[in-house]
Parts: sequence; C-alpha cells; structure tokens
Amino acid sequence: MFNFFKKKIKHTNFESLKIDFHSHILPGLDDGSDDLEESIELLRKMEGFGYTHLIMSPHVMGDFYKNTPELILERLQLLQEAAKSNNIQITLQATAEYYLDEWFEEKIKTKQLLPFAKNKILFEISYVNEPRNLFETIFDLQIAGYQPILAHPERYSFFHSRFDIYEKIAQTGCRLQVNLLSLIGYYGPSEKHIAEKLINNKLAYYLSSDAHKLKHLELLPNVFESELYHDAIKQSHHLELLSEL
Repeated sequence: MFNFFKKKIKHTNFESLKIDFHSHILPGLDDGSDDLEESIELLRKMEGFGYTHLIMSPHVMGDFYKNTPELILERLQLLQEAAKSNNIQITLQATAEYYLDEWFEEKIKTKQLLPFAKNKILFEISYVNEPRNLFETIFDLQIAGYQPILAHPERYSFFHSRFDIYEKIAQTGCRLQVNLLSLIGYYGPSEKHIAEKLINNKLAYYLSSDAHKLKHLELLPNVFESELYHDAIKQSHHLELLSEL
C-alpha cells in the first residue's frame, strides 16, 4: 500500500554533490592524467555531470610521488588557464592525497602541507598493511590545526572484519570519504559491502570520484541508478564544503 511513497528517485547527474575533492586530474603529476589534453577531456566530463567545483588531489608519497605544494599549484595554474581557453566553467582548486608514511609525519610537523577548504587534509593508508600509527597521525593532524579526512576507507581490506574500527576513527573527528565507484562494486564486492555499511551507519561523511582516467568517469553514470547513492547524498556534507571555500 505504501510502496508508492518509497519509489526510488533516480538522478541524472551529480548536481546534488556539486563539489569533488578527490581526483587525479592535474596533468603529469601521478598515475592520473598524463598531459594537459587528457586533463581537459576529464574536466569536460566532470562538468557534464553537473560538478561546479573540483579540488584535485595528486598523490604525495615518499620517494615515489615527490609532489610539493609549489609544483601542484604550478600545474593548477596551467590547467586553470587551459580550462578558461576551452570555455570550461568549473572552479578549479588543488590539494593533495597524502600517503601515511614517515615523510607525511615530517610534513605535518613542519606544516608543509596543502590543505583545502581552510584546513582539511586528505590522506590514505596502505592497502596491504594496517599502519600502527593511524590514530597518532590523526591526533597529530588535529593538534597542528588540520581537519583529517581518510580517503576510501572501504578499500582497506584489513578493516573489513572489524567494522568497529571505522566507528572509532569517526569518533576521533576524522571524516571518512567513500569513493563513488565503490557503490557499484568497481573495487570488488567486499568494498561495496563496506561502503554500504558505512552509508547505513551514517559514517560516509563525503563522497568523491577518485577519478584517475576517463574509464572511471565513464562508469559514474551507473552510480546515478544506485540506491546506495540516493541514500548517501542524504547524509553527505558537500554543501558545507562550498561555504568554506
């Protein structure tokens, strides 16, 4: 009798999010976009999805991706100029996705970080080994005046059998950012299950694309049809980010 009122609302784009702060669209900095031409192609796709603000986040990882704030901002300016020349209207900014390693610890101490939305820092951890100093690092970031955000927590398989760890992380004040493609099982069924559980437990504070290549963006329309996406945007805090830019 009441099923009519529970009819799923379908979405045609990501206008309800407007902002994406996890992607690898800046050219030639990591395993994302290779060059300016590819970056422009990715920007056009994101604009077509209804995004109005992109805060791109190239990897910063030890001796592998030695991206500095200066280099990232240099590439940002290059892409901003190219976007303007190509009549792309999205507001472009940049941050970084920091890998939790000894170099990250040193950057926190010396404040050699590139935050976004005033004081937010996006970081990731190893997919293979659980870091011993996760909570210490979160605390260090907070003491230094930063708001930590853990990237794609659903992808850390060593947490999957201990869901309470996600609750403990959230209780510290660290925000959890779920990847949009996890909602359709792109990274695997277990990752999708954890993403769903995070959403159902209101722990998915943010959603982002984590787009590296065009193949990722071509899959995003499938997310529109996901009931998980409809549930997740009800609890997302993306509009708060827009007010902080």
